[in-house]
Amino acid sequence: MGNIFYRFITFLSRKMGQWVFLLFAWFVATGYFILFPGRVGNSIRIYRALFPDRHRFFHLWCAWRQFHNFTHVYQDRFVLQRSKKLSYTSEGMQHLEEAVLKGRGAILLMSHMGNWEVAAHLLKRELKDMRLLLYMGIRQKEQIERLQKEALVQSGIRIIAVEKDGGSPMDLVEGIKFIESGGVVSMTGDLVWKREQRTVPVRFLGREILLPEVPHILALLSGAPLFIFFAFRTAKNSYRFTMTEAMYLKAASRKDRNAVIQTSAQAYARVLEETLQQHPLQWYHFRPFFEPKKNVENSN
Repeated sequence: MGNIFYRFITFLSRKMGQWVFLLFAWFVATGYFILFPGRVGNSIRIYRALFPDRHRFFHLWCAWRQFHNFTHVYQDRFVLQRSKKLSYTSEGMQHLEEAVLKGRGAILLMSHMGNWEVAAHLLKRELKDMRLLLYMGIRQKEQIERLQKEALVQSGIRIIAVEKDGGSPMDLVEGIKFIESGGVVSMTGDLVWKREQRTVPVRFLGREILLPEVPHILALLSGAPLFIFFAFRTAKNSYRFTMTEAMYLKAASRKDRNAVIQTSAQAYARVLEETLQQHPLQWYHFRPFFEPKKNVENSN
């Protein structure tokens, strides 16, 4: 959806009702499902690994549901901006509240599961003293993403936009300074933008995959607590937030850093896998995820 089209649909929805938005969103999702078989194939590969004993038509059905559930991201943003009538329950939020109250600074490790934008808005509304910085990728020609970023900035959230060809080392330095001043830095940990990006190999669904190294380096260098955070849609206008206990990355020497980072990344991958099994249709990751010809045995 382009900028003008999106604004037109939201205008009609305000005048005629939310059903207009839902109707157009259904057609857009269906169009993407039909016109982008590569993305559908990426989703099917994930569901094939997640449900190895199910039939291929079940995997296709999961991908279909995934594409259409993705429209909730835009739908709930529309609701949030119009009426702000979104509610949520939470588990583990006291860990973040404690860090914010003590001015320690923290790292929120998110993913493309659920709706991170709704989470950012509601967290900022709930924890008024929290200063939040988001690392976000820039998608060329993606005008909806630009509107999304503008709405976040207007709510008082600071954003560092990282180009697809990689961010500047100064972006990392800025994040560390923000944490040291008591702020909370948030970034996703499940998307690798390019082959040259620094990554960590981990096990996920019986396969070896590569995850970004930066969130774990940031936690190691800053000494701040790292929380793994998810925000899932449970019903219309309702969300469920979950947050793990704090993880602290410490290395006795420089030679131990790689092992510490790998352990942290593997812990994130394990939580990601467990959460995907609980919410298989809300992982909006449409890029290639599995590295070819790198299968490993499942481990408990």
